[in-house]
Amino acid sequence: QVQLKESGGGLVQAGASLRLSCTTSGRTGTMGWFRQAPGKGREFVAAVTWSGGSPIYADFVKGRFTISTDGALNTVSLQMDSLKPEDTAVYYCAGRGSRVTVLSRERSQYIYWGQGTQVTVSS
Repeated sequence: QVQLKESGGGLVQAGASLRLSCTTSGRTGTMGWFRQAPGKGREFVAAVTWSGGSPIYADFVKGRFTISTDGALNTVSLQMDSLKPEDTAVYYCAGRGSRVTVLSRERSQYIYWGQGTQVTVSS
């Protein structure tokens, strides 16, 4: 069973930056980041292939967040700039099956999940 572990969350002020990282214990397919704010459902943030080409993003993070991979370290990162209070959420790393190379925005398409890391942005 592949395990995912996130790190890098914290408390920052609006306009600041944070970098989240996710390390996988084994081989996965394409990777994604989701987030869940209090009282809301888990929503898609970004997804990328291990080759790093042509990632996809939710409209609300375009131009502010960047997803990237480091295959040698089995790590997927989410660079978050110009953070806003509405970005406050628990951020989850997710992975698709090892043979999957197609990007997806759908939570149901991901079979591996991390435990999440809290990001809090104060105004």
